[in-house]
Amino acid sequence: MGRGPVGAPAIIRYVNNSVSEVDSVSGLTDDMVLIETITASSDSTIEFDSGIDDTYPTYVIKYINVHPQTDDVHFQGNFTTDGTNWNVTKTTSSFYAYHSESGSASLLSYASAYDVAQGTGDFQFQQSAGNANDQPVNGEMYIFNPSSTTYVKHFLATHSGNIGDVYEINTFHAGYCNTTSAVTGVRFIWSSGNIDAGTFNLYGIKDS
Repeated sequence: MGRGPVGAPAIIRYVNNSVSEVDSVSGLTDDMVLIETITASSDSTIEFDSGIDDTYPTYVIKYINVHPQTDDVHFQGNFTTDGTNWNVTKTTSSFYAYHSESGSASLLSYASAYDVAQGTGDFQFQQSAGNANDQPVNGEMYIFNPSSTTYVKHFLATHSGNIGDVYEINTFHAGYCNTTSAVTGVRFIWSSGNIDAGTFNLYGIKDS
């Protein structure tokens, strides 16, 4: 087979002579590696305080069906550089869209209430989440090059949830941890009450 044009995908070749005996394929990799899964059960916080290091350039946390014990609370997060203090200085920016179940109300807006301006407190993924069974929150957060001791650490998050019992809300967040120390952990917490249930998966992304 001839050589492909510059920039074309690499040709996949079978390792064994017979297709029926193939046990590996060169050129393919599993780019997302599951590092840890934490299942919440009436926990005050969920903390990934290990597994975030210089192994991967990018990490992503996916949180699924996270349910608060308390009604009308805010879903929040923070970072650590020492595994103990969850108070990294941050600046964030957010916007959201919502739509009511009846179709009577909708909005796209900058989310000033979510802002952190060089603050050390928790930042918000969502305000006013309910504790009914049809009101869990779901989303994912990326953090880039957390082990760098030269640059600040940027993060992105997107989130789907329910507010006011009848509104679907989709929020988008961006920010940076204003520290040149390595960020070694991420914490999730409700503004009041425990995390009743939910699954949190930490992944490393190769060669990102």
